[in-house]
Amino acid sequence: MNHLVRISIALIALGSSIGAKSQDLNGSWKGSLAVGPQKLTIVFQLDKAKQTATMSVPEQGASGIPMTVNVLTEDSLNVSLAKLGINYAGKLTAGKIHGTFQQMTFKTPMDMEAGEVTVNRPQEPKPPYPYKTRNVSFDNPAAHATFAGTLTYPTTYKAGKRVPVVLMVTGSGAQNRDEELFGHKCFLVIADYLAHHGIASLRYDDRGTAKSTGVYKGSTTKDFADDARCGLSYLKSLKEFSRVGIMGHSEGGAIAFMLGAERKPDFIVSLAGPACKLDTLMMTQLNGLGRAQGLQKDMVQNVADARKFMLAQDSSVWTRYFLDMDLTPYVRAVKCPVLAVGGDKDLNVPTKLNVPALQNNLRKNKKNMIKTYPGLGHTFQPMATGNPTEAFNVEETFSPEVLADICTWINKL
Repeated sequence: MNHLVRISIALIALGSSIGAKSQDLNGSWKGSLAVGPQKLTIVFQLDKAKQTATMSVPEQGASGIPMTVNVLTEDSLNVSLAKLGINYAGKLTAGKIHGTFQQMTFKTPMDMEAGEVTVNRPQEPKPPYPYKTRNVSFDNPAAHATFAGTLTYPTTYKAGKRVPVVLMVTGSGAQNRDEELFGHKCFLVIADYLAHHGIASLRYDDRGTAKSTGVYKGSTTKDFADDARCGLSYLKSLKEFSRVGIMGHSEGGAIAFMLGAERKPDFIVSLAGPACKLDTLMMTQLNGLGRAQGLQKDMVQNVADARKFMLAQDSSVWTRYFLDMDLTPYVRAVKCPVLAVGGDKDLNVPTKLNVPALQNNLRKNKKNMIKTYPGLGHTFQPMATGNPTEAFNVEETFSPEVLADICTWINKL
């Protein structure tokens, strides 16, 4: 879920695909699983010769999870994932695998058919683009990391013309430059829209991800802020732009406020970026996500419970640093103009908690704008409940209304 944290409260689901031969288990197989109010697509990628299997679930943004192969023959399958208590056993009959999916005590029939999971993404631009793009790189010497990115210029750009530019910073988890989640390329869609409205952008692969070097594991939000600071410095060094801003989604929004407090960007666009104490935010997030996934009562009763739950799921350096963060002093120190947007269906960074924090702590600035959009979730897509599993099945990648507001706001600065 981009973000802030990806937690599977009920069942883990994962997704990917590729075709399979008739009467042979090699290839990609997909099945549907009903878990309370959720419907999840399970996809197995099988290779009989190598005796390997992976599981994916597009609705939860997970793919290529290695499975233990207990049995994989011409017509029989038994695979498991011990750390999640998952097992699937089935037999190929008349072109379908008829079998049973089990996780812990939950057990249900699940048939699978060969084929790919296909999606329609009408907002995603396809090359050739009507604007100039450049593959670029910048360094964070202290982290021994080089960041690969795409610098996109507006459709009307001519050499020597100074235009505004935004550095795009992804949310939590190792993300590529397109912030590719749930089958959507969020940052690609945003960069394309900006380019059509006179605004340049730089999006980059996170450290240790895709074409960027460096080590992701063991890094914290502070480390990612250091990376983004280097990105801002790189854009300023080009001397091609009128204003250099930062646009951050979720954890990237937190980073935008951190760098804003240092007077690094000329403006900030926070896409569902947290602006409060993060352990308090996590308490609200966990309970909201639990309810959306079918729980009848709160998962945690207080902040201490939330911290305990989070650390039981993941006790990494990132999690410990994240839970201790309080964005309040950073938000209070920001002097540049801020556009902070969120959706009222966002369960990851709930606006009922985050908007008051922004209103109470941002300095008075007539150029600031805080706006909540009805019906949009954490990834700025229309959602019924805000459950992140909805994102994969929504064709729209990013709300056109929000895109229009972002461009109007930047161009008026």
